[in-house]
Amino acid sequence: MVRSGGSAPGGPEVVVLPDTGAMAVSAAERAAGLLRDAVRARGVAHAMFATGNSQIEFVGALVGRADVPWGDTVVFHMDEYVGVGPDHPAGFRRWIRERIVVPARPRAAHFLDGLAPADAECARYAGLLAEYPLDLCCLGIGENGHLAFNDPPVADFDDPLDCKVVELDAACRRQQVNEGHFATEADVPTRAMTVTVPALLRSRTVLAVVPEARKAEPVRRALEGPVTTACPASALQLTPHATVFLDRESAGLLTPAG
Repeated sequence: MVRSGGSAPGGPEVVVLPDTGAMAVSAAERAAGLLRDAVRARGVAHAMFATGNSQIEFVGALVGRADVPWGDTVVFHMDEYVGVGPDHPAGFRRWIRERIVVPARPRAAHFLDGLAPADAECARYAGLLAEYPLDLCCLGIGENGHLAFNDPPVADFDDPLDCKVVELDAACRRQQVNEGHFATEADVPTRAMTVTVPALLRSRTVLAVVPEARKAEPVRRALEGPVTTACPASALQLTPHATVFLDRESAGLLTPAG
């Protein structure tokens, strides 16, 4: 099912699929086409990917396709914990390396280094984003409504920075525990580096891939609530070049399409 999304004019396309598997396949098909289009137009595609449990099926479906021009694709990720090294089991650099870089072998992959001085590392990464403007940003929506690690209510829709150091809120840290990445909330780093909301949504195309019933309430707030930093994902309502892929469970609280 395809429906328009959001209470603001010019909102995203919203696609609801029967289950997570169908959602992953549909989103992967769209992403593959966008990457091919970028390569045909310029000879290279620049793509950023979210990490985490909600993205596993989608990324697996995308990497499993034979029609993705990985050899002409430059890969980025969108956040990393401060103090976490490249081989940490919960590190996002490791997630991208194991699920995309090793099996797909893109032309290049650029990582945030969690062990580097954080402010300088954010400035370095912002420079890379300026050098490689994104054709595709594949993101998720957090249980607290965050985009990347832009947590409520401190996310900034007009952030002058493209990458910055942030303090992680309690809900965000609990999600990392509930997903099995850390044993206790005390084990979750309190700071992270993240690509900011404007830098994420500046991509030529944005795909939000959001499965599972635990995301139903943040999805409702993101697509049907007010546009506010109390739910950073509500910025998608102001992003007409975005498509939100949902399964029936994550779409369960949305107003039925007329």
